[in-house]
Parts: sequence; structure tokens; C-alpha cells
Amino acid sequence: MHLALVALGGVMQFLGFAGFSLWPFAFLCFVPMFYVIDQEPEATTGRVMRLGLLHGFVAVAGGYYWLVEMLKSFSGFAEPLCWAMASVFFLYRGGQQMLIFWIYARARRRGFRVTISAVATLLALEFAYPVLFPAYVATGFHDLAPMIQIADLGGPLLLSAVVMLVSGALYETVVAWRAGDALPRRTIAVAAAALVATLVYGFVRIAQVDARAAEAPTLDVGMVQVNMGIFAKHEDPLEGRRRHLAQSAALVREHPELDLMVWPESAYTFFVPEHVTNLRRRVQGELEVPILFGGLARRRGPDGQGGERMHAYNTAYLIDAAGDVLGTYDKTYLLMFGEYLPFGETFPILYEWSPNSGHFTPGDHVRPLVLPTEEHGEVRVSTLVCYEDVLPRFTRGAVREADPHLLANITNDAWFGDTHEPWIHLALAKFRAVEHHRALVRSTNSGVSAFVDPVGRVIETIGVEERGQAAARLPLLTGMSVYAYLGDWPGWLAVFGVIYMAFVRRRR
Repeated sequence: MHLALVALGGVMQFLGFAGFSLWPFAFLCFVPMFYVIDQEPEATTGRVMRLGLLHGFVAVAGGYYWLVEMLKSFSGFAEPLCWAMASVFFLYRGGQQMLIFWIYARARRRGFRVTISAVATLLALEFAYPVLFPAYVATGFHDLAPMIQIADLGGPLLLSAVVMLVSGALYETVVAWRAGDALPRRTIAVAAAALVATLVYGFVRIAQVDARAAEAPTLDVGMVQVNMGIFAKHEDPLEGRRRHLAQSAALVREHPELDLMVWPESAYTFFVPEHVTNLRRRVQGELEVPILFGGLARRRGPDGQGGERMHAYNTAYLIDAAGDVLGTYDKTYLLMFGEYLPFGETFPILYEWSPNSGHFTPGDHVRPLVLPTEEHGEVRVSTLVCYEDVLPRFTRGAVREADPHLLANITNDAWFGDTHEPWIHLALAKFRAVEHHRALVRSTNSGVSAFVDPVGRVIETIGVEERGQAAARLPLLTGMSVYAYLGDWPGWLAVFGVIYMAFVRRRR
């Protein structure tokens, strides 16, 4: 019975996560944990951890099933092996829930109440557990703009705290009511106040940012989605270039006022030599508009053994209307199995076994790309390549480095096919716009491309496996939010809270 309940909790967690985005389940997904731990006060550590791992495995497998498709595309391995590899990932990520169960159970046995134990444990593990793709209970609320505005105070962790606070209060209230005990009025009051304050702050903040955006200078930005994955572009690179140019030309005819065109990651599939400073002939053709696009760079650098070798980079290029290169940004966070293989430098044979995996070198800076304009002077664009836009701390570092006017993400989600992943990617990216109140433009190869305003509302999208182009007038805002200054302070508080719970026993 209890195994079924914790598995149900895992199901509710992935249903409440971005993708399915059935946010009411986010308030309920840890209720089975509360109940089972209360019903098994003498359960061994092993028993508690197995329950947590089951919850986590179900939650991660349901939310990340699309990893199998990615592994098939990247590695070229057979589907059963891809499922086996994905299951290792599901187990590892499930370890986060396993630790949540274990630490929560210890806190309860030391006399701490359900709600405070749950909030501290969830935030500490969301903050400290090392993962490739960060996931927060908060992300299921990405479509509720008033709910997510508190991300500019404490990132997604602060909203996760509110969600878990409400969840714990609901459970404590139901338990007290069924037992005929006094209701936990203080817990109810704190949870209700937190939820109301979150919504009030959200509506006020939206009005404030909208007012700033209405008075701010603007940039007319276009984006193109050609619906060709990287393998298709490699097979027919001329067709990929033709589509980018044709769709961009059509967009320029419709919107001659465009200040910037954004193409996706790997829009240009050939390596650009380091001595080349003008890309009109190679990339731009007859277009006379600045372009931000993803390409490949090859530069000489140290090989780590006292010599030199050629390094490959996944690079964002910004060129002006004449094709001159204004700046580049090399992707910093490379995708495991796609752009590099773990231990590949130590065991080169791994690259022979996985022929579709790249062999790239990470970048070493987060400086912005700077676009000169006649009307607004230099416009700073912090460019995030691929999944860098789902990393709150990384994006915060880029914003603190540059105080950019605009966020841009160029990515390729074609590996995942017509699954939830492209929509999850967009949902997670919205929080970066809210955290720093910057407009965000996302250009992808096969969806989902989008314009997002500074409070996280989607202005326009081009869906999965669709071909199209779009334009929007985006406000150019600057300034630092509380989150930009203080970062993930809710996570640090939670870590200290968990440490306190580990050494202090409260009287019941």
C-alpha cells in the first residue's frame, strides 16, 4: 500500500512539473511522503530511502522519458541500451527524492513539524543536489505569471518554498481535522499569508515592469525556425542555409524595420577559421541586417600537455549588416554525450564507440555580444547557447557580468522529437526572463522558438516541428533584481536549517 502511495506521489510530481504543467498536482505530490513517514515512524533508514528512490524514479522517468530519444540521436546506440542508460540517469535523479525522504524522516523523528521539515528539506536538495538539468517544484507554475514574479527575489527556490509550505499546511490541517485535534492555526496562517503575498506581489510587480517596459527603448528582433535538425543540416547543408536566408528575407520584407535577426544553434554547420572576420559570403548572402546565429569555431590552443592542438567550439556569432564579426561567445556548459563524452579525453576510444558525440571545448567567459545601433547606442545581448538558459546561477552570472539589455537563447532541441522536452525547455527559460526582468528571444531549429516578455509572458511561439519566422518589438531594460544581487539565498537558508535539524531535537 505504501509503495503504491509513494509511486503515486512520483506520478503527481511529473504531472505537476513543466511539460504536463498540471500545477495543482505540485501542491499534492509530497503528501504521500508526509503520510507514509507518519505511518512508519520506526522504518529503517534503508526502508525510507527505498521509498524515496521509488518516488524519485517514477517522477523522473515520467518527466524525462524523452532522454531516450536524445540518447538514440546523439550516441547511435540501440534503443534497449539507451533505455538502460536513461534508467541510470533516472536512478541518479531519483536520488534527490531519496535524500528528501531520508532527511525529512530524520527531522520528523527529532520533533520538527511537517511543514518546516518539508520546506527546508526540499529547498536544500533542490539547491545542493548536483544535476545536469535543474528542476524545481516551482516550474509547474510557469504559465501563471503572478505566481512566478517572486523569482526576482529568490529564484525558483522561493516559489518552491511557497508551494511546499502550502502542501504541508494542507496535510497538517487534514490530519488534525480527522483526529479531532486543534487545527494548526499558525501554520495555516503562515501558508495562507505566503500564498496571498506571492500573488499580490506578482500583480504589483507585473504592473511595475510593464510600466517600465512601456517607457523603455525597444529593439525590433526577428527569429527564424527552419525545422531542420543538425543531422539533416549535415546531410544537406545548402538546404539549411537556403531556408535560413529565404525565411529571413521574407521576414525582412514584412518587417523592414528589423534591428536584429536571430538564427538558432548550429545554423551554420561549417567550421569558421579564426582568421575570418567577415561572413557575408559564407553566411549572410544578400541580407542587410545584423544576425546572431550559432556556428562552429576552430581555434588553436594548449593541449594540456605542454603543446598545442586545434580546439572546436560551439559558438554564437554576432555579425553586422555588412557581415563583419562584432563578437563571439563560446558555449560554456557542454551537453554530456552530445558535445563531449565523460572521460573522453582520458579514454579516446569512447569517441569511436559513440560516433555521433561531439568533441568540443567549453568557453571561458560570459561576456555579452554588443550590437551598435544608431538610435540606442550599444545594445548588450547576453547569449545563452542550448540548455544554458535553464541554469539560474549561470544566467545570473552572465547578467551580473554585463547588465544586458536583452537575453537571447539559440538552441537545438531537434534531438528530442515531438515530445514534452522542447516545451519544458521553454518553460524553464521563462524564469530567466522573470528573475532579471529582461525580454528573451529563443530561436531553435525545430521548436519551440519564442519571444518572452520581461515578466515571463510568451508573446509568440513557433511550435515543435513547424517551419516559420516571427518578429517582435522588445523592450530594452537594465538594472539588477534582488535575485541578481543575492542569488539563491532560500537554498542557503534551507541548508543551514537542515543542518540545525540534524543536531537539535525538539520537544514534542
